[in-house]
Amino acid sequence: MSTDSADAESELREEITNFLRRNFPQIQMHGGSAAISHLDTETGEVHVQLGGACSGCGISPMTIQAIKSRMVKEIPEIEEVHADTGLNGGGGGGMGGMSPSFPGEEGDDAGEEDEGPQAPF
Repeated sequence: MSTDSADAESELREEITNFLRRNFPQIQMHGGSAAISHLDTETGEVHVQLGGACSGCGISPMTIQAIKSRMVKEIPEIEEVHADTGLNGGGGGGMGGMSPSFPGEEGDDAGEEDEGPQAPF
């Protein structure tokens, strides 16, 4: 990779990261994370991995769809977006490998009551 293409990739990665922060602050506000797991500047293809609280979140499919539709409109270099939480067979992608947990499930907290997640408001 030449220096120019490395600089272009670095700039595009920064643009994507800023896009995610600007358009989807609720991901981080709700304990989730979003990171670029792969970027191909030649094809304009980017893979975004959602992690943390996004894994198992009921609205993550809507968040993924919004990311896919908005990013190709707002960033001309991006032709195709792949995004997932890693729970659909894709592995954790280094995002912590969290599995969803539900109130009442048996876990490591022997004997502790689990009332579920607290509302963010």
